[in-house]
Amino acid sequence: MRQTGFTQMLNIGTGSDVSIAELAGLMAKVVGFDGELLFDRSRPDGTPRKLQDVTRLAQLGWRAGISLEQGVAQTYQWFVENERNLRR
Repeated sequence: MRQTGFTQMLNIGTGSDVSIAELAGLMAKVVGFDGELLFDRSRPDGTPRKLQDVTRLAQLGWRAGISLEQGVAQTYQWFVENERNLRR
């Protein structure tokens, strides 16, 4: 583990919020799924807001370099290219 000189952990995020439905829609778009997304509204939906406070991180000069959509797309592309090797 690399030492950073920091003695506290920091949340890393973009400072913007996304709902589970929005994330599911984004993932469907990235992978080319054109079916219907169904949500069981009778089940608990978890914490209403999951927005990270990135104030301290921003004060250190860090900003997200890519959007959530770009990150999901790059991760999916990596998976597609490496899936065969992962299953061995």
